[in-house]
Amino acid sequence: MQVLVTPRSFGKHNPQLFDTLTRAGLEVIRNDTGAILSQDAMIAKIKDCQGVIVGVDPLNKKVLDAAPKLQAIAKYGVGLDNIDLEECAKRKIKVSRTVGANSNAVADYALGLMLAVARKIPLINAKCHQKDWGKITSLDLYGKTLGIIGLGAVGKCVAKRAQGFSMNILAYDVYQDPDYAKENNLTYTDLDTLLKTSDFITLHAQLTVDNHHMLDAAKLALMKKTAIFINTARGDLVDENALLDLLKAGSIYGAGLDVFSAEPPQDPAWYTLDNVVLGSHCSSSTIGATETMGELATNNLLRDLNLI
Repeated sequence: MQVLVTPRSFGKHNPQLFDTLTRAGLEVIRNDTGAILSQDAMIAKIKDCQGVIVGVDPLNKKVLDAAPKLQAIAKYGVGLDNIDLEECAKRKIKVSRTVGANSNAVADYALGLMLAVARKIPLINAKCHQKDWGKITSLDLYGKTLGIIGLGAVGKCVAKRAQGFSMNILAYDVYQDPDYAKENNLTYTDLDTLLKTSDFITLHAQLTVDNHHMLDAAKLALMKKTAIFINTARGDLVDENALLDLLKAGSIYGAGLDVFSAEPPQDPAWYTLDNVVLGSHCSSSTIGATETMGELATNNLLRDLNLI
């Protein structure tokens, strides 16, 4: 029985995970490209596999068509937007994810991006490396209003951290948890109000077929000129061209972006702006998070293949 493992960080810090798969009688096919697998690469590698541990590599209908033996997909992470769930349901392919494994790591990174953009840390660092010791004025984080779009596991971890900065916390989510809001002194509001009133806006919604570009040009235009926008969720939740126009015009203060619709982004303008901090989709890439995700994904796959 063969399984494909695509995430590049899988087993990097706990290589015994590969031994666990092998001891269960599985032949492991690895991603040896050093990059996210393309559709064609996935098709070539997955054709004889009964299982797959997958990161953000495509598992669309064309890939699934090439894998007639596939029984189980273990997502190394929580976002399922790269997997054709409807097709999986038709084929009775079990799909799992590693809920909660990387929530703290992503929340740490989101807060780090807030601080980096607000205090212009990358710009100051770059100038200091050029022996330019000029003073650069920046924005405060303490006591400001934070808007969290998507108050799930990651969003709640961000809220907990923001409390340490005495931030006024607003939240928008389709599914509300009023008891949590009351216990943690935060307020649910509608999306437009959140965008209009927040000093910092951080996006933690899952991408679905219904919320593509949930932050379109009209929504993004509601933000304050002093607002800072953070995205560690998915690029396709945002109209990136509209966001880029706002940043180029100075219509918002700045942005910290770990995700894009296409990675790396193709528009050269992204690389010229000093009010943007770019990330390579690495908010969950900590030793602790990758170890936990690897262990959960391995256990999920073995369970769904009826090997434990």
